[in-house]
Amino acid sequence: LVSPERLLRSGEADMVVVPGTEGDFGVLPGHAPVISVIRPGILEIHDAGAEVEQIFISGGICEVSADRCTVLADEAFAVADLDRAALEQRLKNAEEDLTDAGTDEAAYKASTAVALMKDMLQAVR
Repeated sequence: LVSPERLLRSGEADMVVVPGTEGDFGVLPGHAPVISVIRPGILEIHDAGAEVEQIFISGGICEVSADRCTVLADEAFAVADLDRAALEQRLKNAEEDLTDAGTDEAAYKASTAVALMKDMLQAVR
């Protein structure tokens, strides 16, 4: 799992569940090769006997081969590290930016931020 800033995770896993644009899909060892665009959502990493690791991904690309699942994420955050109050404030700010947008470009950026904050809030239960 790689983001533009850093390598977030590398190692063995029993299964990875990826939020693809066509729906979530599970990747097990020996999976058929596939490349998929990732929608905002939770990537789950399953290891035998361990707690499922959940990482919120804002988007990106996943490449799967028989022995590897590579996720190139636009942004990635451990779900456990997400703060509901901070996300609610960021959503409020993004909604204000959308209301105040004076150009189509500003409106697009603000609406994208609003959608992302809503997706992140859904990830925080």
